[in-house]
Amino acid sequence: MDAIENAAFVSVGRAVGFAGLAVFCISLGLSFQPALAARAGGLLCLAIAFVLIIYAMCALTRPYNKTELWLILDKKARVPAQIAQRIVGGVLRETYFWFAKQATIFAIVLLSLSILLQITGLDVRWG
Repeated sequence: MDAIENAAFVSVGRAVGFAGLAVFCISLGLSFQPALAARAGGLLCLAIAFVLIIYAMCALTRPYNKTELWLILDKKARVPAQIAQRIVGGVLRETYFWFAKQATIFAIVLLSLSILLQITGLDVRWG
């Protein structure tokens, strides 16, 4: 079971990592207006969280043998086909929800920072 959980974490984590890299690059591109950069990052993190929640809701019915988790899982660690759908779907669901929670926390922090920058007037504009 640990092998399945680790494979799920790697599979989902890689995708979320690339999405996080995109959010970072967009925020960096908007760094000339810090409040705007923080707001954009927060909203994009919320979008990532919503997508992860949708994936989590579909995880139980998505065919287990077509998931990246199943492909990267060592053949010795695979469970029998009779119970694979339930186990793989459940593990993926929990993993998606965990990453959605982390994305939501990042979104709250970034949106709060954006509001703080606007209220305090520390939103320095270059140029």
